[in-house]
Amino acid sequence: MAPLHQALKFGPVYQGSIDPQWSVGAYVVCYVLALIVDACVHHQQSTTHPDPIHVTAHYLRTSSISPFEIHIRVIKHGKGFTNLSAELQQKGVTNIMTHLIFGVNAPSPMDKVRLSIDPPSRYARRHPLKTHPAKSVATSLRHTWVFHPHVKWAEEAEVLDRNKVDSPNRTDGSTVGGGGLDWGAWFRFSDKEDKITNASLAFLVDIFQNLPTLLPKSERIGLTTRPFEHTVGLYSTGRFLTEPQGRHDAYVEVWTAPTNIGEGEVDPNWRDKQVCLAVATQMALTIPIEVNRRKGRGGKL
Repeated sequence: MAPLHQALKFGPVYQGSIDPQWSVGAYVVCYVLALIVDACVHHQQSTTHPDPIHVTAHYLRTSSISPFEIHIRVIKHGKGFTNLSAELQQKGVTNIMTHLIFGVNAPSPMDKVRLSIDPPSRYARRHPLKTHPAKSVATSLRHTWVFHPHVKWAEEAEVLDRNKVDSPNRTDGSTVGGGGLDWGAWFRFSDKEDKITNASLAFLVDIFQNLPTLLPKSERIGLTTRPFEHTVGLYSTGRFLTEPQGRHDAYVEVWTAPTNIGEGEVDPNWRDKQVCLAVATQMALTIPIEVNRRKGRGGKL
């Protein structure tokens, strides 16, 4: 079983074989997007636009645990940004289509409008996790996440409490807006060589408990069942779940961590010193895991 930094390596022609250990059952969605991003980072590393700014991905088919190819095409190269398309293919069939925008993740001297909302501004988005990682207790992920020996997390109890049936967050006929379910955790790679990189961010934004999983059993009617280099804060929320196929949304944030889980001292102002590394939105379906296991073994959907 290879750590993530090794599982992301492949040859100069953007070919490789999917590591079966970085999957959920036989499902490898978050890991394969990291492969695509890493290929594009290699493609752009010697250009004037080396940093991924935005990634959009469309999953056409389930990727199987087998060899793959990543085909990259430059759509447009401009003064400030480069637009790429990248496809992950297996056996000549496209499984994932992506559009990526590359630029420079640093202030530009050419930028005449320097706008930002950062602490101590009262309009700034603050870190969404309440418990400092030094005060958190790491636990293992469930074994269906095959990569669980390489990672740990500490789920945020206060965030999970918002999902309870008797929480003030529940809605009724007089509620305006509101609703949905939330999840949060500190997450750490166990291997010291697995650091927070642009490629690993593509993996991390898909590490969360989705809305159908967070829903209380009583509500599951009709459903089928600069940071520290190794630790991040994860926060997700979902608002909509509907038929057909249990369609649901997810919004995910990846934040820096002031310390590793269970280590270090607590700075009273730790939230003001953290930054959001990445955000992601998804529209997903609720599919029985047996379907993905069958596809991962080479069967048909």
